Amino acid sequence: MAHDSDKEFVLKTAKEQNVRFIRLWFTDILGFLKSVAITVSELEEALSEGLGFDGSSIEGFARIDESDMIAMPDPTTFQILPWRPRQEAVARMFCDIRTPEGEPYEGDPRWVLRRTLKRAAEMGYTFYVGPELEYFYFRSPQGPPQGLDEGGYFDLTPADVASDLRRETVLALEEMGIGVEYSHHEAATSQHEIDLRYTDALTMADNAMTYRLVVKEVAMKHGIHATFMPKPIYGQNGSGMHTHQSLFRGDSNAFFDRDAPYLLSDVARHYIAGLLRHVPEVTLVLNQWVNSYKRLVPGYEAPVYLSWAVRNRSDLIRVPHYKPGKEKATRVELRSPDPACNPYLAFAVMLACGLEGIEKQYPLGDPVESNVYEMSSEEREARGIRTLPENLHEAIRLAEQSELLRRTLGDHVFEKLIENKKIEWDRFKMQVTTWELEQYLPVL
Repeated sequence: MAHDSDKEFVLKTAKEQNVRFIRLWFTDILGFLKSVAITVSELEEALSEGLGFDGSSIEGFARIDESDMIAMPDPTTFQILPWRPRQEAVARMFCDIRTPEGEPYEGDPRWVLRRTLKRAAEMGYTFYVGPELEYFYFRSPQGPPQGLDEGGYFDLTPADVASDLRRETVLALEEMGIGVEYSHHEAATSQHEIDLRYTDALTMADNAMTYRLVVKEVAMKHGIHATFMPKPIYGQNGSGMHTHQSLFRGDSNAFFDRDAPYLLSDVARHYIAGLLRHVPEVTLVLNQWVNSYKRLVPGYEAPVYLSWAVRNRSDLIRVPHYKPGKEKATRVELRSPDPACNPYLAFAVMLACGLEGIEKQYPLGDPVESNVYEMSSEEREARGIRTLPENLHEAIRLAEQSELLRRTLGDHVFEKLIENKKIEWDRFKMQVTTWELEQYLPVL
């Protein structure tokens, strides 16, 4: 919770840095960033009283009636926006949404994550995540996507304008206190990735929201469009958000056990088993758009089958190889989420699946080190390897029946999310695509 010293720090910094405007940020159910701007003269009151706004704007497409809510700034998230002019600086703070009575609002995604982290804390754990968010640079948001280069994985081509964009993005992130691990060109043309240095999940969800905005802002400044759309180009890899996860007890990594096979503790094994069992029913949160399922198809490095491995990159869950002396780095990487998710809800459901496995001590089968894609369907069946939902409709159906998902999101977010996704599926279902016209119009 915010302390008076945090508020004092914000007021003092705002004055010293000549901040004129402060943007109060929060996220709707679908993960879109919402912003309300106040002037510096309103800052003190906003820090103590919050700011009233229409809460129905959090509901995505499924808005019904206006409802009064309070956006309560979290002073620990105060940062100056580096892409705005310095002489009349603009800062931002993330907000927790409260009801007029001062209670946490159950439709606030940040609250959903806080609640799940509290459950982990009661079991003695802190949840750390390190997501890798991939994205594309295109010349424009309109028309067929036009990339900036023909480069491949880790390529540095002389015409790689994008490396300048990436460098500027990384510098802006670091200026805002967001640690960056790596940045490189990804496998598809004009595809890039910047990996954020792992930290606790609430900070990381705020960082992921900031990161998506910074990537787009820096690109826009150069007349380029950056997109986190999961699968913008047919026949090319889509963009994923591989998420590295670990649980800590105090200072020690609860996933590490020197004497266990693969150095994975029982806690880690149950956690992986929880993910494997429950990911299909929470996929609606991790892969929430019609387009997300164009990425989750065999042959493009995105996982489809529910298996885990130590080295293999075709599996849903990978345990990165252990380096001696790096116990703290023992972690589990979930490869199905995409970067167009709501990070607050995504981290909450990943954690909930893992905790379920730990609480109920789910057993974990052997890792699959052979390529799952090359197995026949009979072979996969014999090994009990199930699949992720194939489209948004199937994901909605699994989510609707999930007691775990309802419990994690709370009734309000659960029902609103499903309502939103049904609206999207119905809109999509009625579309006549170019593919259909090309296939059928000449022959039927």
